[in-house]
Amino acid sequence: MESRWMSVDEIATYLGVSRDTVYRWIDGRGFPAHKVGRSWKSKVAEIDEWVKSGRGAEKEPSEPERSRE
Repeated sequence: MESRWMSVDEIATYLGVSRDTVYRWIDGRGFPAHKVGRSWKSKVAEIDEWVKSGRGAEKEPSEPERSRE
């Protein structure tokens, strides 16, 4: 059976994160989303595979610490 397309709001609810987090993942983490008109859509199977791969768990690069001289 083919899975249906989910909106960003549905994806955020499904994964328990904010909409902003989903958009950040789309921009920088290779989140499996496809632009349909003005909206981003994803398939549940693609989301599950992306989560299992661990790419959503990677930490953002932090700024280097400054010395206190």
